[in-house]
Formats: sequence, structure tokens, C-alpha cells
Amino acid sequence: MFAAQKILSIPSAFQAVRRLPQAASFHASPRAFVKVGDKIPNVELMEGSPGNKVSIADELKGKGLIIGVPAAFSPSCSEKHIPGYMEYASLKEAGNVFVVSVNDPFVMKAWGLTLDPQGKSGIRFLADPHATLTNALDLAFDSTAIFGQPRSKRYALVVEDGKVSEAHVEPDNTGVNVSTASKVLGRS
Repeated sequence: MFAAQKILSIPSAFQAVRRLPQAASFHASPRAFVKVGDKIPNVELMEGSPGNKVSIADELKGKGLIIGVPAAFSPSCSEKHIPGYMEYASLKEAGNVFVVSVNDPFVMKAWGLTLDPQGKSGIRFLADPHATLTNALDLAFDSTAIFGQPRSKRYALVVEDGKVSEAHVEPDNTGVNVSTASKVLGRS
């Protein structure tokens, strides 16, 4: 009988616990996305094939630009964002320019050839298939509903001597506003 009473009293103890106020499970300050002064992480990306590794930090020792996009071949990326950079008259003055996406290297190669078949823009299309750079910059977002996996926020980072001198990160992750060529590089 005593054991039965104990079992019956357990649910009332749980009910009391449920009425306690819940502690907040989030941090009140905003996340620390990449910011001005941060060094470009020394990670390897892929250009054209899995065997062609590119150290993004080594490539950006002088002036440069990293343009991050959520997905190759997506409408906003293909019709507005990257073409805006390709058509920018003074793009060469930006230094080494890279488009980076959480895609495989074959997709990035095909996308680059589709947008710039002759390679006249000088933009290089790099794959970040495991989101190594994206996570190191703290620029990933949960896009599983659309792309099936986490992807990169849309952004543009102006780089000088291996450090971020300007960070243009879209506040809604995928919009095309603060990271456009005209806002990042000025009117051409």
C-alpha cells in the first residue's frame, strides 16, 4: 500500500514542476556574425572539382571580395545578385573576387560557365560543400525547407590584407539589398 501511495504522489510532483516558470533557452545578445577586422579563416574550398583545393585565406592576402550566396542557379543569385557584380564596370579594382556557395564543385563550375562562359569577369566560383567557410564566418542559416540543408546567408565581404574591411550581410538571409554590387562597391 505504501508503494502505491508513492507512485500516486509522483504525478502531483510533476504537475508542480510544470507550473514553474521556464528559463529562457536563448541568449539575449545577437549572434556574432563575421565583422570588420576579422581574419578570413584558413579553410580549403573547391574550384571545379573536389581535387582542386583553394585556400581562401591565401588567395585574399591583398584586396578582394567574397560574395556568399544561398544557392547556385537560384533565381535571385542567377538573375540579379551575381550578374550585378559581373556587369560592374570597375570590378577589377576590387581585387580577387570569389562567389562562394554551399554546393558541390561541379555545380559551382557549371553555374560559373553559365553566367560567365568566357570568364571575362574574372570572378571565381568556389564550392563550400560542407559549409566549412560558411560556419567559420557564422553565416549559415537553416534553409532545409527550401534547399534541404543549411546554407549560406547572402553576403559580400570586402577583404584587405586577409581581414574583413566591410561586411554586408543580408538581414533576412536571402534578400538582395545590402550585398549588391552598387551598395558594396559604389555606383559604377
